Amino acid sequence: MIIKSSDYAISAVREDQYPQDNLPEIALAGRSNVGKSSLINSLLNRKNLARTSSQPGKTQTLNFYIVNQAFYLVDVPGYGYARVSKSQRAKFGEMIQDYLETRANLKGLIILVDARHEPTKDDIAMYNYAQYLNLPLLLVCTKIDKVKKNQVNKALANLNKTLDLSNENVTVLTYSSVKRLHVKELGDWIEQHLQ
Repeated sequence: MIIKSSDYAISAVREDQYPQDNLPEIALAGRSNVGKSSLINSLLNRKNLARTSSQPGKTQTLNFYIVNQAFYLVDVPGYGYARVSKSQRAKFGEMIQDYLETRANLKGLIILVDARHEPTKDDIAMYNYAQYLNLPLLLVCTKIDKVKKNQVNKALANLNKTLDLSNENVTVLTYSSVKRLHVKELGDWIEQHLQ
């Protein structure tokens, strides 16, 4: 995928605020601090389009980024952040659920997991939920540059042990925003699923 243009389009918390132009959308989900903003910036070859923060839990809306005037990347609020109140977490959950279950333009879901750690309960729940939604799914193992080379296969084996990766609608990709590892493959997966 060749990126010709990319811009922040809109933030939304409910359906009437979503873009109305019927362009296809790819959603990004993952726990807080897993590297969604860094992935967006590296994929789109922009430094600060999506704001990165050392404080997890900053994304509290659905953030729509328009790419090539042809589709949207949608950053959903990170899950599993303890400092957010239970009621706020419930609101985030409802917002994400409403979007994922009702958005006809949604063509695929990218779930990010931290390659350095085993998937959390929240990661497992999101993965199982994505299976239920029956969307094309890309599981991206972020921060792979921080995993020792001889531990990469072990990290992927742990992932496979925790999550059933055998489903035909699931693709797994290791990723590093720092080293730009598998940026092209990520773009290719998105392009392939926009139809």
